[in-house]
Amino acid sequence: MQPAKHLVAWAIGLALATGAHAQQTDLTVYTALETDQLKAYQEAFNKVHPDIAIKWVRDSTGVVTAKLLAEKGNPQADVIWGVAASSLALFDKNGMLEAYAPANLGAIQAQYRDKKTPPAWWGMDVFGAVVCFNTVEAQKKNIPLPTTWQDLLKPEFKGQVVMPNPASSGTGYFDVAAWLQLWGDEDGKGGGWKYMDALHQNIAQYTHSGSKPCNMAASGEYVAGISFEYRGHTNKAKGAPIELVFPKEGLGWDLEGFAIYKGTKKLDAAKKLADWASSKDAMVLYGKNFAVTAQPGVAPKLQYIPDDYEARLIKMDFDQSAASRDRVLAEWTRRYDAKSEAKK
Repeated sequence: MQPAKHLVAWAIGLALATGAHAQQTDLTVYTALETDQLKAYQEAFNKVHPDIAIKWVRDSTGVVTAKLLAEKGNPQADVIWGVAASSLALFDKNGMLEAYAPANLGAIQAQYRDKKTPPAWWGMDVFGAVVCFNTVEAQKKNIPLPTTWQDLLKPEFKGQVVMPNPASSGTGYFDVAAWLQLWGDEDGKGGGWKYMDALHQNIAQYTHSGSKPCNMAASGEYVAGISFEYRGHTNKAKGAPIELVFPKEGLGWDLEGFAIYKGTKKLDAAKKLADWASSKDAMVLYGKNFAVTAQPGVAPKLQYIPDDYEARLIKMDFDQSAASRDRVLAEWTRRYDAKSEAKK
């Protein structure tokens, strides 16, 4: 009799386990989050919702944006988590997002979320411009520490500057958008384009990702890498011989944001992820990587990031960025793409 009892208990346990497994929901999440962030975010979410499995589809912002636009007629994503707000505004313009007010929306600052009620998207954290400057290589080449964007135009920097391609990188796109906003666009004739024409003369390469220019500067391959503050902070914290420069004219920036894809068949699970991803617990995790989170007063001070960092961010219009994106990228590609890193 005893073995039979064990058999029955085993069978019940198996049935329960099978039932639990059958109830697991797989959410396909498109992201441009850095690969070294994904695990911590996923594990924290699964502590609260172990029945929802995240299936990541990850690439640089421009690649994820192009993929989602290409799939518009045959959607594959359930959720977009950690993609630039300028891209989310573009998806919203194309009718691709499911409006939803997450449980913690009231705690998110107005400037870091879609203005509609309920919002189509909302922000997690700010990622902004930084120049990673290799002090060791600069000393060898007698190149002075820059303090402004204009300093990167000096002849000493020729062949020593790398930056991300705005067609593939969200970081690259907010740099271009910021320069056009600071100095003028005028459909390819403004001062922003004149600045980029001059900068192009000193550029060694336009990279696929926003992290790579800082990594290249950190390794000494080039002196100056235009990147974003998360990668600058992590490389300097690892001991790379770099100074982080926050140019005085103002910093371009974007938000990592969250949205539910319209038409997902897993809306309930997507809403649970939205509720968690907008929570204070999630914001605390974002704050370990970024100096500014969408909920104020959550992020601890990050070493190497100035106290007035948020005040240095220029006023960005994400709807305008979305509306002008195709024209700006076409013009940028026509002028500068010859120095771009080969596509994968």
